[in-house]
Amino acid sequence: MSSLNHCIKFELDIKDENIVFKDYFYKSIKLQKHKIYEAELIQPACPFCGSLALLHNGHLIANIRYPTANASLPVIIRLAKQRVKCRDCDHWSMAQSELVNKYCSISNASKLKVLSALTEDRSMTSIARENNVSINTVQRVLGNCSHRFIDSYEYLPAHLAFDEFKGVDRQLHFICLDGDSHQVVQILRTRYKKTLLKYFGRFSPQARANVKTVTMDLNFYYQDIVRACFPNAQIVIDRFHMIQMLTRSFNSLRVQVMKTFDKRSRQYQLLKSPWKLYLKKFDELEKAHPRYNWHYKDCLTQAQVVMEGINTSTTLENSYNLMQSFIQAVETGNTHELKSLINCQDQIGTLMHKTLLTFKHNLTAVLNGAALPYSNGCLEGFNRKIKQIERTAFGYSNFINLLTRIRLEENQYKEKEPNSLLMTA
Repeated sequence: MSSLNHCIKFELDIKDENIVFKDYFYKSIKLQKHKIYEAELIQPACPFCGSLALLHNGHLIANIRYPTANASLPVIIRLAKQRVKCRDCDHWSMAQSELVNKYCSISNASKLKVLSALTEDRSMTSIARENNVSINTVQRVLGNCSHRFIDSYEYLPAHLAFDEFKGVDRQLHFICLDGDSHQVVQILRTRYKKTLLKYFGRFSPQARANVKTVTMDLNFYYQDIVRACFPNAQIVIDRFHMIQMLTRSFNSLRVQVMKTFDKRSRQYQLLKSPWKLYLKKFDELEKAHPRYNWHYKDCLTQAQVVMEGINTSTTLENSYNLMQSFIQAVETGNTHELKSLINCQDQIGTLMHKTLLTFKHNLTAVLNGAALPYSNGCLEGFNRKIKQIERTAFGYSNFINLLTRIRLEENQYKEKEPNSLLMTA
């Protein structure tokens, strides 16, 4: 073989011995400069009987798109595939190569490069532009990955986390994560109780008995699903959602008390402008260095601002003290203190009273949330990643494509058997 053939094969990283490169040139196609390689694909033997007695009958010319390091200079391999007839078995055949699949003009190397790019937070348009293929080709590569995510109904992790996220057509989809490895267990199209019971009912009794804890927010029917499907599981209410409900209740009461004062009064300004200070932990407030604030025309520390603000109302003061004690009890895992706070009889706001009643109705799950180390933090972080995927793509109209893209960006794919993976792409 010529040195030119070896040089081109080395440059393009092609190892097929049946491909022989003859020449290359540059050509402008649709106002863009392309680099064209001319090559011949040889059929060395009959694929049916292995005979070497072949009768050549012309070539089939195929323009194969091949990846390149320079996206501004696309590479096309003009491949002449030999057509042959076997003299022994009289079968007609055409030369084939691992470079490209049959009846396809996109090389397998390009498809694998597209698949690798789909694992990153990028739009399909930018991936298609970089690899000099159409957006439909990128979509086909994405679609051919969906068959690999087949679930096994023989195993479930010991610790699960339940939540939902907005996806296709602004609908809420159910998502379940492994609480230990933070890997996705399943994403379902809907979060309806009937759908979840049907899905988890497919698992074997041994798999469902293996589940020890299920972490969730205060969604009322998630607990019914856990009791129906997982006989050995403890329900754990996420600590973030408990504190969020309590702080929202207090914030609503603060606004309610603030509106009882005149807008030009000192009490109104103390409750309005530094509203973020009331939601912080009291131990984190500044207590040594006062600062002047033009709203209430005084020089006070953050702790002095909060103390003077809550002293404007007994109900507000009781609610603030309860919220601070609740946060501290949750952080330290003090279930006895938490239980006494939930049964508190002090005068507090109406909304905060309803929040404590909700905690009281779910007392065991709330105490588990404080005592056990599991939470929905991993799930909230993963939902943030899903939102970024949807934002990059300007939304998805196909749930399967969204699910596949999530799994790919989760790096749950393996570059094995590329021919079988990309056979229909």
